[in-house]
Amino acid sequence: MSRVLILGAAGAVGRACSYFLIKSNVFEEIILADKRVDVLNKAFKQYSSKNIVIKYIDVNDTESLKKLMKESDIVLNAVGPFYRYGPKILRAAIDAGIDYVDVCDDYDATIEMLNLAEDAIKNKVRALIGMGSSPGLSNVIARFAADYLLTEIHSIDIYHAHGGEPYEGPAVIQHRAHSMMIDIPIYLNGKIIYTKLDTDLAKKFEYEVEFPEIGRYKVYLYPHPETITLPKYIRIKNRVTNLGLVLPPEYAYLIRTLVRAGLFSDEEIEVNNIKIKTRDFAIAYILKKRNEILEKSGLTKPVGCLMIVVEGVYKGEKYKYTFYSTAKGLGMGEGTGIPLALGGILMKEKLIKEYGVHPPEEVIKPIELFKLAKKYVVTPMGKGIPIKVIEESFAGKRVYDIEELLAKYLSK
Repeated sequence: MSRVLILGAAGAVGRACSYFLIKSNVFEEIILADKRVDVLNKAFKQYSSKNIVIKYIDVNDTESLKKLMKESDIVLNAVGPFYRYGPKILRAAIDAGIDYVDVCDDYDATIEMLNLAEDAIKNKVRALIGMGSSPGLSNVIARFAADYLLTEIHSIDIYHAHGGEPYEGPAVIQHRAHSMMIDIPIYLNGKIIYTKLDTDLAKKFEYEVEFPEIGRYKVYLYPHPETITLPKYIRIKNRVTNLGLVLPPEYAYLIRTLVRAGLFSDEEIEVNNIKIKTRDFAIAYILKKRNEILEKSGLTKPVGCLMIVVEGVYKGEKYKYTFYSTAKGLGMGEGTGIPLALGGILMKEKLIKEYGVHPPEEVIKPIELFKLAKKYVVTPMGKGIPIKVIEESFAGKRVYDIEELLAKYLSK
């Protein structure tokens, strides 16, 4: 019997991943685990059956976590923030000898997890990290461009914008604040350099970008891990950046303002004889103001756009490929949770064979992923992953669905 364990199944990403796998019927048993069992019971009531098991887990209880992991063949981890929980949960999976997939989008946690590769190999564990949207699909598309479209890659710029999700939890806010506080890696001219969000260098990367079907917004640097993993596995001449924003911009500005004010720390303050951490206050205040900001902006439904711009050379001619996926009515949960689920299917089907800890571009064959997506993914936009391509070259400009591009290779 094939069993999958989904950690953090009550959250937006874990829930979307769970719904997808339940409907796909790929696994014979699905274990949904979270601290919020009441949320799980309510969210999955309509799917009550023998092959769906709901379990309580506190991921801080390492021994209980390992015991639960041993009840499954594959662990899908959607517990954030990943800078706090990613390495800890991967460590438990390696110790338990269970294959692992997550959506880690913190580069510092990514480095820490990649350093567990030798232990994973010793325990014969296959671990795929950063299998969401960005990172995740962004890595796979970059690999596709390198393998099939260009003989020389000059730059890869990754852009993302999303917002309007019906629910956002404290872990998401902590991740965003963490992203604004830590060093940010950029790959420039053959080496990785680090900067902070408000430096002169970082400000050079704050510019307006047109997100198809969503609008034009100013982006800023994100410390997502593509900037450190892509140059390791793909030869890139000049640049890798990751830039984005949260919608509406006023919401991102609120978080950034509180970060600049130093409120995301463990410092305690006393209010009416009650001691609270400034970070807890900041998170509570942001979540309180969120609905008000969304309503005022008119953003009443989730929207999102992932865009990967790859420039380089093919047969001596310059090419620019812009891959983009825009979703209206689908938000971060689906955009990240569905790739996580596909990563689990790749594991089950043994399409990821190498033991160790790997980012997507190292071990995923893009064509295999797109084939799986075509088989299992159905959204309001159709079957498969809805990606448009803008191709610019000496021959002019063309816009088409990625299916047209893949047609040459899916039959091979």
